[in-house]
Amino acid sequence: MNQSEPRTVLIDRIGVLATNDPALGEGITGEIADAALVIEDGRVAWVGPADRAPAADARVDAAGRCAVPGFVDSHSHIVFAGDRSREFGARMSGRPYEAGGIRTTVAATRAASEADLADNAVRLLQEARAQGTTTLEVKSGYGLSTADEERSLRVAARITDEVTFLGAHVVPPEYADDPQGYVDLVTGEMLEACAPHARWIDVFCERGAFDEEASRRVLRAGAAKGLLPRVHGNQLGTGPGVRLAVEVGAASVDHCTHLTAEDVDALAQAPETVATLLPGVDFSTRQPYPDARALLDAGATVALAGDCNPGSCFTSSIAFCIALAVREMRMTPEEALWAATAGGARALRRTDVGRLAPGARADLVLLDAPNPIYLAYRPGVPMVQAVWKDGHRVHGGDLTRG
Repeated sequence: MNQSEPRTVLIDRIGVLATNDPALGEGITGEIADAALVIEDGRVAWVGPADRAPAADARVDAAGRCAVPGFVDSHSHIVFAGDRSREFGARMSGRPYEAGGIRTTVAATRAASEADLADNAVRLLQEARAQGTTTLEVKSGYGLSTADEERSLRVAARITDEVTFLGAHVVPPEYADDPQGYVDLVTGEMLEACAPHARWIDVFCERGAFDEEASRRVLRAGAAKGLLPRVHGNQLGTGPGVRLAVEVGAASVDHCTHLTAEDVDALAQAPETVATLLPGVDFSTRQPYPDARALLDAGATVALAGDCNPGSCFTSSIAFCIALAVREMRMTPEEALWAATAGGARALRRTDVGRLAPGARADLVLLDAPNPIYLAYRPGVPMVQAVWKDGHRVHGGDLTRG
């Protein structure tokens, strides 16, 4: 800790504090009105009514603003180079989205320097953080060669602990006539080089990418190297993605745009496999939105994430995704906020983020709004007043008073 920083900080006069702990407040987000919170050594030390708050070394006056946990974005692809805005324009003119567009980014990423990849990733991380994201998962997947995947993961590991090896994103052009040979590479030499830099392994189990058998092989090989499984599934149509994710005990299956009744039931019966919904993708590709209501009503665990990437969803705004989830996916504002914070934490199997209860990391966002409903009520309006990560203010004006 910097010697000039106070050891304890009291944030008081919080209009509404969303703790995500129903034992501390009302509803699924554990809301406390007229609240306060104490940060000590990077953690939440105390929460409760402002009139009962203990003393601290420094004070932040929230002036009636609301506070929410930092957003936990459990799905992003921000290590890349190149631009695909014209592809977006073509889609808006009627061309359907296809998984093969990823290869455009692969070519640009391979041609870029490591320094340029790192600079772009840091820029997007800072952009996300300024909008309230305090935990960000980052995938590889735009290198698709051993050297390029390994350097993508090294870049990702500089900015986050939540690093995912996604060598099985699509089959690169040089293996177009030998997809089995590419799976051999991903599960062999490439995995050996990449596993030391990652926590997770992911696979795009989808038509145009990898079938069920290949996907299972990739995930099992990763598990043998100590990597935890995640799955891209059911984005472009119904398929085996959800079933495979549940079978291997994946932490999440992401997209879930096209689900059968059996898929919904499988996720409800396996709440440890989180259904991570990415409404920004469906907005940007004109796909139907996932049926969040069916998942929630069945008892499945749901997360919301951004999927920031240059092709199918170039946004870093979780607030935008929350607004889409409420308007287009029939989630309540409280459900959407929980999914973008605690849900994302579940998808990363984290208990230290996504909530503001004693012992949790002091990752929080002060919104220039009286309550969290404003995230959906005022879509597109910048409301982030300040962001703290691990107890340190990383965005916004200095509101601290001694």
